[in-house]
Amino acid sequence: MKFIISSATLFNRLQAVSRVVNSKNALPILDCFLFQLEDGTLSVTASDSETTMVTTLEVNESDANGAFAVVAKTLLDALKEIPDQPLAFEINPATFEITVQYQNGKYSFMGQNADEYPQPAGIDGNVVRIEIEASVLLNGINRAVFATADDELRPVMNGVYFDITAEDLTLVASDGHKLVRCKTLAAKGTERAAFILPKKPATLLKNLLPKESHVVVEFDERNAVFMLDNYKMVCRLIEGRYPNYNSVIPQNNPHKVIVDRQQLMGALRRVSIFSSQASSLIKLRVEENLIVVSAQDIDFSTSAEESQVCQYDGASMSIGFKSTFLIDILNNMQSSEVVIELADPSRAGVIVPVEQDENEDLLMLLMPMMLND
Repeated sequence: MKFIISSATLFNRLQAVSRVVNSKNALPILDCFLFQLEDGTLSVTASDSETTMVTTLEVNESDANGAFAVVAKTLLDALKEIPDQPLAFEINPATFEITVQYQNGKYSFMGQNADEYPQPAGIDGNVVRIEIEASVLLNGINRAVFATADDELRPVMNGVYFDITAEDLTLVASDGHKLVRCKTLAAKGTERAAFILPKKPATLLKNLLPKESHVVVEFDERNAVFMLDNYKMVCRLIEGRYPNYNSVIPQNNPHKVIVDRQQLMGALRRVSIFSSQASSLIKLRVEENLIVVSAQDIDFSTSAEESQVCQYDGASMSIGFKSTFLIDILNNMQSSEVVIELADPSRAGVIVPVEQDENEDLLMLLMPMMLND
């Protein structure tokens, strides 16, 4: 079996699907890429048994159909060093010996039998299908994925929740301390449906979507299939019931502070250096048109304080937050100014952009920390 393919095209596709492969696999065959050649079209598959990604590309010429598996790291490392040029693959179907010829030399290594490679799960039963622009899905995943949890006891929190209605699509992520709700009117389903996408496939999509234009998602109770222009991803969903996220968002927050996002983030980064290493607690004190960011570490007798101008005309109040979480939230917004909505020091702070993007409603929430004073 022989085929010729461009080294740059093959390397780019292999690099994209290789992110699925785990560093340690229970099945040794999962250290490999599965190559399947059929009528001049090459399919490359990578899997970790929960998530499978397939990419298809045309070969320049081929003489037979066939399949083989090859260790992902070996092939990636070998192709990384080759400038763009045609590569001639030759595979002995009896021994799985592979020879790759390029301009000035050749590689020889052993492949493996493709029959050992596990087949991805299919979807059946009640299949729900939605179509989304790649940029819309990328935006939602970008905003939400940082807020997912790593909680073995509550696995439903370890993914991004897709809440689909006939009017809109809402992506939600929360780890119990912070919550992101990103609603978009640019995508919708035909009926009410929902699924929880685990963090790993969500991150894989985040890397693939910038170069894609359109996504079709099909899912049932257990699995989801994401079909992109050049890739197809099948993944196991997180089973379980996602908490009612709207019930934890406090309504009627009388204290509204409008502040420059970048300036507040800079102040938080500088002041948080002097916060307690155990808690990362910072205090925000809001007064008329002024927000004071302060932190102290009693154990090491360090403290810091910085004032920023803001728009605020309510009663003065203080609230404590974990600085790393607040910086994360501000970092994952894009507007130049944000509104921090507060009710009292014991209730969650709601952070929204002053100007929402078109067809989007973004809201982030952060639980407060107890202040010592």
